[in-house]
Formats: sequence, structure tokens, C-alpha cells
Amino acid sequence: MASFNKVILVGNLTRDPEVRYTTGGTAVTEVGMAVSRNWTDRSTNERKEETTFVDVTLWGRTAEVAGEYLSKGRPCLIEGRLQLDQWEDKETGQRRSKLKVVGETLQLLGSRNDGGGGGGGGRPESGGSQPSRPPAANTGREEKSPDQAFYDDAPSPPKDDEIPF
Repeated sequence: MASFNKVILVGNLTRDPEVRYTTGGTAVTEVGMAVSRNWTDRSTNERKEETTFVDVTLWGRTAEVAGEYLSKGRPCLIEGRLQLDQWEDKETGQRRSKLKVVGETLQLLGSRNDGGGGGGGGRPESGGSQPSRPPAANTGREEKSPDQAFYDDAPSPPKDDEIPF
């Protein structure tokens, strides 16, 4: 039987990550994410929003990056897999379970100023004044970061009528 267990979440952190280490020295952190879904109710033509809160466990270097660069309110994208944790409640003796996500990759979204701040790791600030950048020429295009400009300047794929087969 085939199976596929993949989750992709884009949302905001609900709390600051706290990195801990196992006895073997592996970093681990638990983060909470708020993931929203927006839709329009057809009967009332009213915009609605539903927010789901998801617990995510990150391991290794991914956990350390989350602890260093993420904070409450910051947007991020996490890819991972679903995992069902099961245990017996010590107080009631009942069998309990919880579905969570084990994050395998993390992508930081937004700018460094988005959300609730963030850990260090940015460009070093100099105490002196920075030279001002000349105003951009009005080319009808918005100013882009050097990374985005690289992709924008890459050759575009050929049109259908240019493909030789």
C-alpha cells in the first residue's frame, strides 16, 4: 500500500521558540503556529476567517535556526510530516493522543522587522552615518533586492513557438 505524509504550513508563530538539547547534544524546539483560512460565506456574502493552531517540533540545526531568528508573531513556512503522539494520562489513567507536525525544513518569511522582533543574525550596524543611496530611476518597476534582481535578470524560458520539437 502506498502512503505519503507531507505537510506544508505557512503561518505566524504563537510563542517564542525555546531551544533545548537532548542528552546526546541534539537541539530540539517546540513552536506553535497559527494558520488561517479565509473564505466568503455564499449565503451572507460575508468574509470569514478560521484559524488553526498547530504544534511543530523542530530538530537539529533547524531548531537552532528557529531559536536564533524566529520570535512570536514572525511568519514562516514549515515543511514536515504528521506524527501521532500517544501516552497515558498520569492523573486519570486515560489513553491520550495528539497529532502534531515534525518539521523537516524551515523557511523564514517577511523582513527582519516583521512580527515581534527577532533574534540577531542580521547585518552588522555601523555607528557612523551610511552614505545615502541615489534615488532610483522611475522605470515603472519597483526596487528589488539583489537576490530578486538576480532572478529577474535571468533569461526567460522560451516561448512555445521557439521550442524546436
